[in-house]
Amino acid sequence: MQREAHNEEPRGSMTYKGYSAHIEYDEDGILFSQIAGTRDGVGFHAENVETLRASFREAVDDYIETCGRIGKDPQRPVPAE
Repeated sequence: MQREAHNEEPRGSMTYKGYSAHIEYDEDGILFSQIAGTRDGVGFHAENVETLRASFREAVDDYIETCGRIGKDPQRPVPAE
């Protein structure tokens, strides 16, 4: 029996507020990534998918907030063609 996807995100990626991330994991099973399409190197990690989604959203929100606080425009990722 084939499993149905319950969201529109491709497996192994997440999208939030126009930002995306491609998920990886290490030998200890820790999930990690960074916001794709920017040069600012904003990373996040978690032990399970649910927590990773929350960490990703928090990282994006914090990135946008921090840029505003320091007077910098947040880099917007280039849309995929």
